[in-house]
Amino acid sequence: MKAIWYDRTGPAREVFQYGDLPDPAPGRGQALIRIMASGVNPADTYWRAGAAGPMPYPRIVPNSDGAGLVEAVGPGVDPAWVGKRVWFYNGQRNGRAFGTAAELIELDVDLIRELPPGISFAEGATLGIPCMTAHRSLFLNGPVQGRLVLVTGGAGAVGHYVVQLAKWAGATVIATVSSPEKAERARQGGADHVIDYRREDVAARIAEITGGEGVHHVVEVDLGGNLAATLKSVRMNGSVAYYATRGDPNPAFAVGAAMRLNLAITGVYLPSSPHEARRRAQDDITRWIATGERILSVAGLYPLKDCAAAHEAVEAGTKVGTVVVEPNS
Repeated sequence: MKAIWYDRTGPAREVFQYGDLPDPAPGRGQALIRIMASGVNPADTYWRAGAAGPMPYPRIVPNSDGAGLVEAVGPGVDPAWVGKRVWFYNGQRNGRAFGTAAELIELDVDLIRELPPGISFAEGATLGIPCMTAHRSLFLNGPVQGRLVLVTGGAGAVGHYVVQLAKWAGATVIATVSSPEKAERARQGGADHVIDYRREDVAARIAEITGGEGVHHVVEVDLGGNLAATLKSVRMNGSVAYYATRGDPNPAFAVGAAMRLNLAITGVYLPSSPHEARRRAQDDITRWIATGERILSVAGLYPLKDCAAAHEAVEAGTKVGTVVVEPNS
């Protein structure tokens, strides 16, 4: 099979190699998938750049997420999977060296779900880490129906999925954004209220929107950077789920304020999230995308040979949605 790989960390154009690797074969409990689309996430670029630490394997095929066609199954797997269109995640991660920047992959069948009709492979490759992180961050403290949910970064890859899933689940959604263009994107996703944090006082606007009560739950893209506003915006016995804290990786934490609010604050890291929670996310996401009321944003399409350009597009930080590599284009 054709594949991209690297044997050392560094800039994509310096370390990526393109060529032939042996075709994988499905083992017990696995499916062999012909990859039609490979999603590139920021975490994939961190692994390749060395920002996630030393290489855990001598050779890595990058990228975690994808979508494709099941070509064969291993022992213990229902043959009915063969020929199905599927989306999947966790191609390359701790415990797996070979990801989705290749023509084929073998994966535990537990990591795949059927791709509903009407959704392209490229759109399917935008799910995985972003959408499953969104689901876990939104629902980890219970149902959100009838609740007020604050989504910081409501136009981002994860945040935009949180907005959409929250509306699907019956919540009232407040989203923060950094520009009029991103405000429109958040509204298109279903946000009931949008706050431009560069121009408005977030905590004051939330107090105005909620009548001073605050929100029930916050999904936070930057816990450290937004902590002061978040603590002013969440109500008593509320909750915060954060999946990043890049603005301040080691914030001075207002323990007393959080304690007086009886506030539940939980970090979300998808690979170590409970297995049952990840299965529920897969099933809910598959049901949701089948409704037709969803925006699955492909930020750009690149052939496998140009995987370096795809990684650079993610690192530039200006993309809207998920950058996708097409191994079989």
